[in-house]
Amino acid sequence: MTEFYSQPSVLPQPDNRSGGAFHDIIVLVGIVLAALLIAFSLTVFVFQSYEVDGPSMETTLDNRDRLIVWKVPRSLARISQKAYVPERGTIIVFKERNLPQLGSSSGEKQLIKRVIGLPGDRVLVQDGNVTVYNSQSPGGFNPDNDVEWSSSIKSTTGNVDVLVEPDSVFVMGDNRGNSADSRMFGTVPSADIVGKLVLRIYPLTSAQVF
Repeated sequence: MTEFYSQPSVLPQPDNRSGGAFHDIIVLVGIVLAALLIAFSLTVFVFQSYEVDGPSMETTLDNRDRLIVWKVPRSLARISQKAYVPERGTIIVFKERNLPQLGSSSGEKQLIKRVIGLPGDRVLVQDGNVTVYNSQSPGGFNPDNDVEWSSSIKSTTGNVDVLVEPDSVFVMGDNRGNSADSRMFGTVPSADIVGKLVLRIYPLTSAQVF
């Protein structure tokens, strides 16, 4: 007895190549946008690369050094609606406004300096030295003595007597004879602080964690 098997009919398949290509394009665009959003968020809230421009932080930092500035403490302070006040001695990047004399036609320039005075401190610059007075040290102390940046400080020029306001810091460059800092433009509001220096990545021979 002969058996016969019927073959299922094969229906023509629609050509989805154009739709697939369009889907691939949408996926690619989504990936690129997500990557850009992540990169933007990291730059705004987490860390950012900077290049030193000028000699004001010598010999701690040199011109054209590449740095990584950490923004997380500042970002968390803003989320909690508190002022970000770094520790004394921290090297920070901040926005300084109204400084056309520093070559900024817009009146705003980002600078890198060291925190010397904290809120409530009285900072006195006189006879080449810095003295900080506060409730913990009513007799005053020199913030440049016996610290890691001591070897960079030769003499602090100028005559300044400043009381650091709340939510502000007094900053100076380590190259005290060639630095535009709080001796010139006053204290820096915490709202203008961008972040703190954590790493020098270039030149490779001078890579350093701060």
